[in-house]
Amino acid sequence: MNIGNEIKKLAVDNGMTLTHLAEVISRQKGKNYSVQNLSTKLKKGTANFNELNIILDEMGYEIIFNKKNN
Repeated sequence: MNIGNEIKKLAVDNGMTLTHLAEVISRQKGKNYSVQNLSTKLKKGTANFNELNIILDEMGYEIIFNKKNN
């Protein structure tokens, strides 16, 4: 599974563009965050936890950790 592809699918499903998500990250982090930067990070899988959390929160999702039953 590629997290970047999953985020892009969720964005489309929720009617959001990468431009909008980059703007949200910029506001939350208080620094310029370009759509090109976001696109590259999603493509390479290098977006950090905080960035992914901001994106998912904007779309109405949350990250939940579940321990595996081995």
